[in-house]
Amino acid sequence: NHLSFDVNEGEILGLIGPNGSGKSTCINLITGVYIQDSGDIIYQGEHHLKKQSVPDRAFLGLGRTFQSPKPFTSLTVFDSVYTIAMLYCRSMKEARQRAEEILELVGFTDLADILCGKLPIEKRKWLDMARVLAINPKLLMLDECLAGLTPAEMQDSIALVKKINKTGVTVLFIEHVMSAVTQLCTRVVVLNEGKLLSEGDPQVVMKEEAVIKAYLGEDYKNVKN
Repeated sequence: NHLSFDVNEGEILGLIGPNGSGKSTCINLITGVYIQDSGDIIYQGEHHLKKQSVPDRAFLGLGRTFQSPKPFTSLTVFDSVYTIAMLYCRSMKEARQRAEEILELVGFTDLADILCGKLPIEKRKWLDMARVLAINPKLLMLDECLAGLTPAEMQDSIALVKKINKTGVTVLFIEHVMSAVTQLCTRVVVLNEGKLLSEGDPQVVMKEEAVIKAYLGEDYKNVKN
């Protein structure tokens, strides 16, 4: 609803807000799952995305994960990443090398021959990220990649997101865990009922009365006090 914000190259931008505020819808619009009724989505200052298909947007470097992992359960971890890499590399040799590099990046080298369907939830979420990395994304949109994880798994996942970002990938990070948001994000955008409620430094934004009322709740305010 008249939403407008920028994602800066190289940053990890948090996209937060209450359930139903439009966070996943926003990612679906950027990636072409939905087409907006009005307005424009401009990528890298020149690509107007409204008429671009989902595959076209992926080839431009727009990648995303989903709230629930979607593994190729009958494929091995390696083949799952390799299959995607073959769509984006010039040769099978290049695709194989790309897949091997990605598995090393996410720490999956020892799991390469495991069937994806046998992976626990944390590893399935990491596999989703690994597959998206196979398209060589410039903007990676992570939709609640920490949901359902233990505190230890969450810290490992936060470290992985930082590691991916340091390779030059810009990240749009949707998450409800505020401790993770403050660890990862230098800036946040807050949505409420499809509208932009606030944006800026997470430590500042989370102290705003409107954000506390609409999203964080008075308990959060009391804890911070």
